[in-house]
Amino acid sequence: MTPFKKVLLFCHRWLGFISGLVVFIVSITGCIFCFQDEIQDAIHNHRTVQNTGKPYVQPSQLISEVKKAYPKASPDFIYYFGTERPAGVYANLGKDGYEIVYLNPYTGKITYHEKPQTNFFIIVEYIHLYLLLPPAIGKWIVGVSVIIFMVIMITGLILWWPKRKSDRKRSFTIKWGGRWRRINYDLHNVLGFYATSIAIILSITGLAIAFEPVSKAIYNTANVGRNIKYEDEVTEPKSDSLKRAGISNKPVVDIAFAYARQQAPEAEMFLIHNDPALSGAIGVGAYAKSLHYSNANGFEFDKYNGKLLKSYIYDKKSPGLKLNEMNYDIHVGQIGGLTTKIIAFLASLICASLPITGFIIWLGKRKKSKSKGKKVRDAVHHKTHKRVVQQA
Repeated sequence: MTPFKKVLLFCHRWLGFISGLVVFIVSITGCIFCFQDEIQDAIHNHRTVQNTGKPYVQPSQLISEVKKAYPKASPDFIYYFGTERPAGVYANLGKDGYEIVYLNPYTGKITYHEKPQTNFFIIVEYIHLYLLLPPAIGKWIVGVSVIIFMVIMITGLILWWPKRKSDRKRSFTIKWGGRWRRINYDLHNVLGFYATSIAIILSITGLAIAFEPVSKAIYNTANVGRNIKYEDEVTEPKSDSLKRAGISNKPVVDIAFAYARQQAPEAEMFLIHNDPALSGAIGVGAYAKSLHYSNANGFEFDKYNGKLLKSYIYDKKSPGLKLNEMNYDIHVGQIGGLTTKIIAFLASLICASLPITGFIIWLGKRKKSKSKGKKVRDAVHHKTHKRVVQQA
């Protein structure tokens, strides 16, 4: 082995020791989360409703129903998940946290409610993001471990890549008929090779979700350094409290929702940001596909009079912004439907296995090295003893 590869092996091994446990936890939780929508749809009846063909009830009616059940609640987020899915209101209860209230979008009646911290998949998501530590700490531990993991994947690829072309064909397959140590070795190297590209994509998109500089780097790279003025503005639109005269007698949140539906009639899902404690605007996101967060139009309205302040039309967005908005869908594998979900699931499962198979390889080599050393010492001692006897 060349000195360069010895350095790579040292880095690969010890970086694996440092990040292995976190990588395993993050990968296995990501693996579980891939099919969370399908699993929850199968086990929870409240996630589907019958499409009656009637218009949705207004957001103000959903808010009113939630306020009846939770008088002190602030309905910060309102979802219309789709024609065959419920509406959802994320009610802020202050010190008591959030209550997710599901309602029939055609009648406005509450069908189910839950605390986010009691939902298994939300717990899995928090483990994946923060290891159940305080977010400010857990985010950095996960982020640094993911960066280390990317280095490990690249060094592992360099170390494993066969020198001779004749060796490449057999190096890309697992020898299932071999001894278990050989199978474990192949599982680590061969599966690691096949998962590398997907694992790096999942790692980068995860980092982009968690860290603004990574998101900004993706944005600039996709835009080839161009700055799009309206996208580059960091200040959010502000409502003017001095202009409280409404456009009509309708609640402003209803005006905002009606406008978004008119401008994006093909959208399947709508998200309304309606935080009354903020001085900003009421935001409405119109998403092309239910439970998918890419391909969206956005609108911002003055919360006092319903005037449109700003719009983000999908067709006018830069490649960088479009790519950033695809981060979540890429990260969980739903960008291309069931096929990409299966790919993300398998890649995450392989990533979870790599610290285990790698540790077994290291343990086997360590035991083998000790065994060889013991045999050599015994042989030398035996020869020395014979030599002493002969001299006597």
